Amino acid sequence: MKPDLFEAPDYYNLDDLLTEEHKLIRDAARAWVKRDVSPIIEQAAQDAKFPKSIIPGLAEIGAFGPYIPEQYGGAGLDQISYGLIMQEIERGDSGVRSTASVQSSLVMYPIWKYGSEEQRNKFLPKLASGEFMGSFGLTEPDHGSNPSGMVTSFKDMGDHYLLNGAKLWISNSPFCDVAVVWAKNEEGRIHGLIVERGMEGFSTPETHNKWSLRASATGELIFQDVKVPKENLLPNKSGLGAPLGCLDSARYGIAWGAIGAAMDCYDTALRYAKERIQFGKPIAAFQLQQKKLAEMITEITKAQLLAFRLGQLKNEDRATSAQISMAKRNNVEMAIKIAREARQMLGGMGITGEYSIMRHMMNLESVITYEGTHDIHLLITGLDITGENAFK
Repeated sequence: MKPDLFEAPDYYNLDDLLTEEHKLIRDAARAWVKRDVSPIIEQAAQDAKFPKSIIPGLAEIGAFGPYIPEQYGGAGLDQISYGLIMQEIERGDSGVRSTASVQSSLVMYPIWKYGSEEQRNKFLPKLASGEFMGSFGLTEPDHGSNPSGMVTSFKDMGDHYLLNGAKLWISNSPFCDVAVVWAKNEEGRIHGLIVERGMEGFSTPETHNKWSLRASATGELIFQDVKVPKENLLPNKSGLGAPLGCLDSARYGIAWGAIGAAMDCYDTALRYAKERIQFGKPIAAFQLQQKKLAEMITEITKAQLLAFRLGQLKNEDRATSAQISMAKRNNVEMAIKIAREARQMLGGMGITGEYSIMRHMMNLESVITYEGTHDIHLLITGLDITGENAFK
């Protein structure tokens, strides 16, 4: 087991823009990743098992609903703090960050924003502590980029709702205690429902044989005449805008998280380039390797500035969906390109589990697709700047 020697690049002194609280929160998350994630994550990925032992640690560093008010068990932090935590967790592994992102932005966020006070008090404290784990059901086998076409539906049966349908590619589903599920009522209006483990007809089979996010649990949500109590309907927002609001929060976290993966690949490649001797000198002394490293740090720095400014806008409640899409798309593309370049710098060693690069590269192949594909985010920007809808 190799020691975690990671040193975070900060070429433009971005630390000067952070508050002392920001730095304390980030450093606590960074120390936790080094201590509790790095030593086990390669084996977890090889075994294709989510390491459930880290759930209490994720809760301890505030990774579950960091911006949720303290009265509901959250840490009451700002959006930049949330981003920094996601950055550090994804520096460890994208799959672990996915677990935290789903819990925070796709489960706790809708219950906080769209739920009743009773729902907030019942679910949020247990989700914040990790006692409950959650999943988010929007994507269906035949409806990914077009969620409005969903066929999962529920009927009003008088004293309860009857839910039928299926959701696919759901992080955390195999072990979730609650699922925030989006379904159409009899009028075709989309609503959120809180489905709880143990409800008859509710099952969560796991998806196997993944080459990506292997240390994250992925599965399905299947509903066969599931009786959902009426008090489990999210009452304060309906329509497609409700789940899309959750995705905005998750995409924001991804924009920060991808920087962490890129930083880890860059740091690994830089250290390796200084130590690897070829033709009598370190490969860091060769022009082509310097070009790769210089371009990596340039792109990381640009992504850091983009994410920080977006965090300021989020704190002021001024960030638009299109701005979030731009940051998600740019930063994930940046990270996957850096992973590929870093892998080449390490040569054959880059494909082994002795280094983190190949794992990051495989993970990022999922990150570039989920929460809106790379192309969909491009069209969101196109719609925003032209006013012309290219989706139809």
